[in-house]
Amino acid sequence: MNMYSLSAPSKTECRALKSLLCLLLLSMCNPAMSDNSQQQMHYQGERLSLDFQDIEVRSALQLLADFNGSNLVVSDSVTGSLTLTLKQVPWDQALDIILRTKGLTQRQRGNVLYIATNEEMAGHDRVALQAQQQTQELVPLISEIIAIKYARASDLAALLKDGENTLLSERGQVSVDDRTNTLLLQDTAHKLAEVCALIERLDAPVKQVLIESRIVVANDDFGKDLGARFGVFNVDDKNLNNGKAADVIGGNLDMLEPLAAGDTVALGDMLNVDLPVSENQRAGQFALSFIKVPLGFAVNMELSAAQAESRAEVMSNPRVITANQSTARIETGSEIPYVSQTSSGATDVEFKKAVLSLEVTPQITPDNKVSMLVSVTNDSVGDIFQGIPSINTNEVTSNVLVNNGQTIVLGGIYTEGSTSSSTKVPFFGDLPVAGRLFRNESKSNNKKELLIFMTPKIIDEELNFTYQEAQL
Repeated sequence: MNMYSLSAPSKTECRALKSLLCLLLLSMCNPAMSDNSQQQMHYQGERLSLDFQDIEVRSALQLLADFNGSNLVVSDSVTGSLTLTLKQVPWDQALDIILRTKGLTQRQRGNVLYIATNEEMAGHDRVALQAQQQTQELVPLISEIIAIKYARASDLAALLKDGENTLLSERGQVSVDDRTNTLLLQDTAHKLAEVCALIERLDAPVKQVLIESRIVVANDDFGKDLGARFGVFNVDDKNLNNGKAADVIGGNLDMLEPLAAGDTVALGDMLNVDLPVSENQRAGQFALSFIKVPLGFAVNMELSAAQAESRAEVMSNPRVITANQSTARIETGSEIPYVSQTSSGATDVEFKKAVLSLEVTPQITPDNKVSMLVSVTNDSVGDIFQGIPSINTNEVTSNVLVNNGQTIVLGGIYTEGSTSSSTKVPFFGDLPVAGRLFRNESKSNNKKELLIFMTPKIIDEELNFTYQEAQL
């Protein structure tokens, strides 16, 4: 005999339900709670108790629909019976248990609940998809001409229809007019609307970066002194463009407060270099690697003073504007000609480059910083072997992340040379043998370092750069 009971919860049960609800809320924040407690949060129907023995599935579904007051349609493919005993469970959880047990699927269509087997529902989906595809084949095609403003039309065309990965329909076509940088699209109205919205978002102006650089050849001690000077009294989070502060990686801002109060502070606490240094260490190298000062302010004065003292020489001051993630390359030097022989025995003139080159690929980060892949090459002519010159190559490659307007200095490329000088007393210094007493000859070795000062500046879309601003 099949029996079932439907009852509303009492006041005592309501209090118990409230306690259970609090436990369920706490279980969402406690990973130690079981998954079953979390799943119950999805069932919010009125609770009921069921006790069935060999009841037909269709009858059980009808009872649940009557309890909830739902409109129910059950497919003829739903058959069989089941036995279940449920105590005070939400009615929608009881429905889900029956569906999962018998391999059934439900679909809500308006205010009607439709239930069928998984296989029948999948067949309905396939038929609906085929009907939709057949309808798409009958929809007329519309042509649209889109003028591309900033991007390349060929790149967008490759993105829209690249082999199997296409954003157009099977009937859609895209053509490119390179002369006018225009796309010609042909597809259904619905698909064209989606593609046009996508193109509008992709066809946006790319940010540009102004890279100011100075290529300096300096004495070996210039880099040490420069790094040590900018390594003292670091002040963080100041406006670097107003000439009031220099910001260097490292340092200790807290050390400035005792100075303002008149107290004594150890000098070593305020340096960006560790003192004392060992004999093999190069003072100021870390501070020299990342100098956060405007290129037109403190660094300009240091370079001008160094040139006046013949300690450094600015070889070039290139400036280049490049788009985000586009490579900019600057090189200066000469090409060395030499004669070579081909396989047929004929002679030909070929060239080898001996240049100083700077290659930068900037990438603007979402927080308006600039990541730069930098490659510096300093080539020079070496020995000549069988008429073919050799090239001495010095190269530095680095990937750095700097703030907008921050100056970074790269070094480490050294060249060595020797100079000879002679001073003498006129006439007497030219006498044979005895002339050595009246002249002085000296020979010194010089070690030069190649320093690259670079300052990336992000160009705003609405900002008009004047010549004076470019000089900063």
